[in-house]
Amino acid sequence: MSKLIVRKLSTVVEEIFHEGGPVANVPLRRAAALAVVKNPFAGQFVDDIQWFMDDLRPLGLKMATSLVDAIGDAALVEGYGKGALIGSAGELEHGALWHAPGGYSMRELIGGSNAIVPSTKKVGGVGARLDVPVTHINASYVRSHFDSMEVGMNDSPRADEMLLVLVMTTGPRIHSRSGGLEAKDIIGKDGLK
Repeated sequence: MSKLIVRKLSTVVEEIFHEGGPVANVPLRRAAALAVVKNPFAGQFVDDIQWFMDDLRPLGLKMATSLVDAIGDAALVEGYGKGALIGSAGELEHGALWHAPGGYSMRELIGGSNAIVPSTKKVGGVGARLDVPVTHINASYVRSHFDSMEVGMNDSPRADEMLLVLVMTTGPRIHSRSGGLEAKDIIGKDGLK
């Protein structure tokens, strides 16, 4: 029986038109799906925690679906990332349980991605913020897509909660001009280049 208890969900969308330079013809869209869930391991050390990943899989798919809806179409997704903010009665390892359910749910919906989904996690108090890293979905070395999205909720995570996050973006940073591998030049064999 699932032990997943969700307190709240949120989807946030940013449209970035410029960063001080010319206005882009098509704005960069960044979207984050956030879920606040009860941490079943809070306040205690539990050796066997991997089973909770199975409980998180349907939530990951629900969150990824809300992101695709916010972006407009799975075919528009060029970047992604994930993160977990663990309340103070939990431990960093609890955030690692989000790696597979979060990452694979996005990859399942957008299809064909080769790059690993970058991730971050930390323990923090109510109102803490998390910078979620973003890279290109098919090649981690595409410098134009190195990005992050700062997320958080003013009432989360409580000590016995986890704030789980997925992020998707529609393209490179606005005014990207740092060089390196371009998206159009991706070989796509290894998820790196």
